[in-house]
Amino acid sequence: MREKKPDKKFYLVREDVLPEAMKKTIEAKELIDRGRAESVWEAVQRVDLSRSAFYKYRDTVFPFHTVVKERLITLFFYLEDRSGTLSHLLTTVASTGCNVLTIHQTIPLQGRANVTLSINIENMEIEIDELLTRVRQLEFVEKVEVLGSGA
Repeated sequence: MREKKPDKKFYLVREDVLPEAMKKTIEAKELIDRGRAESVWEAVQRVDLSRSAFYKYRDTVFPFHTVVKERLITLFFYLEDRSGTLSHLLTTVASTGCNVLTIHQTIPLQGRANVTLSINIENMEIEIDELLTRVRQLEFVEKVEVLGSGA
């Protein structure tokens, strides 16, 4: 009788705690995927990584957006309570090709409001990381978190 191998566990880890070799592996993979490097050799040279480290990590580290198979994501925002902030936030999200499915906003307290958006990212024209960067740059956004993803 064959012994069943345990299922592999996956973890979501913040980029700043990853070893440099893992970060550089992701960079090299992106260069190859986007056609900015024609070979593994060229990609690893450009990011200053050994080929052995690349091959060690290439099938084990992935940017968040590549493993999110479901096309729904829930984002939490902590916003300043100003006229037009929610409208501006929704316009920014929609401009990326996302479709806002649900909106939940708390009553503002002490000039701040919590907003949770469930969005369909199937037609998103940018990466999730870029969306998060764009909304974080809005002057009225104090905090953004990815609460989860699912179908």
